[in-house]
Amino acid sequence: MERAEMTLGRLMEISGAYWGSFAVHAAVKLDIFTIIGNEVLGCEEIARRIKGNIRGVATLLNALAAMGLLDKSDDKFANTLFSSEYLCRSLPQYMGHIIMHYMHLVDSWRRLDQAVIKGRQTRPRSSMRGEEEREAFLMGMFNIAMGQAPGAVKEIDLSGRKHLLDLGGGPGTWAIHFCLANDGLRATVFDLSSTRPFAEKTIAGFGLSKRIDFMEGDYHKNKIKGKYDVAWLSQILHGEGPESCRRMIRKAVSVLEPGGLIFVHEFILNNDMAGPLHPALFSLNMLTGTKSGRSYSEEQIMDMLRDAGAMDLKRLPFRSPNDSGIVAGTIP
Repeated sequence: MERAEMTLGRLMEISGAYWGSFAVHAAVKLDIFTIIGNEVLGCEEIARRIKGNIRGVATLLNALAAMGLLDKSDDKFANTLFSSEYLCRSLPQYMGHIIMHYMHLVDSWRRLDQAVIKGRQTRPRSSMRGEEEREAFLMGMFNIAMGQAPGAVKEIDLSGRKHLLDLGGGPGTWAIHFCLANDGLRATVFDLSSTRPFAEKTIAGFGLSKRIDFMEGDYHKNKIKGKYDVAWLSQILHGEGPESCRRMIRKAVSVLEPGGLIFVHEFILNNDMAGPLHPALFSLNMLTGTKSGRSYSEEQIMDMLRDAGAMDLKRLPFRSPNDSGIVAGTIP
């Protein structure tokens, strides 16, 4: 993918991009889109419903209209088709949780210069322990995976496979979609005990409680019980440094049967590390928020898999809108 030509106008747009981000964050936090719903409302009515100042509310609504997230006519506002689908809390495609997660990252990004100088995180791990922030993170990851998984699983042939390990699988979204696409498959989601209630509720909601179980554990410390013929590692490597990633991959490979498949789904950088843009920026996000996390290149991920004994390594055709991809290997 070619990089866009840099101009003074684009530089100014990039440097002030947080203006638009903060407007969206505020609108989601105030539940503006849900409050409007299917109605067409004046500023005064919206201000009354959120108990806000008319001037402040009007200024935000006009900015949202300028961004294409609201329609304005005769001084009244309505949701666009896009906002109705993705920003109203009552709908399953609601993306407000991941937007709130991004809002919770703002303070650490504000101190990016310190992270660069010191080479360490500016966001303490304890910051993810608040219930509101944890819900935003888990629900945000669930919503993103729900959008990606149906298309991705179609590109992965698991015919004849019996048992999938979803390592660090969170709410089990990927395990759910692999099982929906493969009638003979069952799955085990391995993750922290704090994730279990959300995962089991999500799995039950798809009617898959008899085919998907949850195993509590920390993939750094605890043994993975059982044997599997597929291992799925989605978006867990980027939170760790290279050696920790190698240990995780070796642990996953150790419970695979001969002929087993292993898949790594990540934001994947080019081998020169200078793009695509989202994985490159995401690596900065990991700098501010983790001890050693980062984005990895296709070559680096393949090296980790090769060192763990995987063979027949390949990059699958799947590409998500934010440049996540899948690398696959086979255990001899």
